[in-house]
Amino acid sequence: MLNDPLAEVRVTLTAEGGSCARARQVVREAATRWGLSEDLADDAQLVVTELVSNGIDHGEGPLTLTIRQRTAGMAVEVHDLSARQPQMRPVDPASARGRGMQLVQALSVRWGSTPDGRGKVVWAELEG
Repeated sequence: MLNDPLAEVRVTLTAEGGSCARARQVVREAATRWGLSEDLADDAQLVVTELVSNGIDHGEGPLTLTIRQRTAGMAVEVHDLSARQPQMRPVDPASARGRGMQLVQALSVRWGSTPDGRGKVVWAELEG
């Protein structure tokens, strides 16, 4: 099953707010097609929202979203054209924002960012 070409989904997203909703839809459809749990699909939708939102806010578009099926779940990757790496910041309780990467860390078994010569890929692996 993991050698199945349907075990990877790749879409190009514009660097605008509506892309978060599109990314969530793509993740939900992939999780359903692969028979993954509702809980994993929900977590992956939260993670992809944060990664795409950060790509829009701090990266350079367009963004490329890649979702790969893994033995125990899925991997989510967002490529943007900025070499600037994501930063874990201390949470400011007075701020409504700034918790995204903490959320990604909490919901993922591992996450990171990899420079690729044309920007970076921020990725997260989820299991469920």
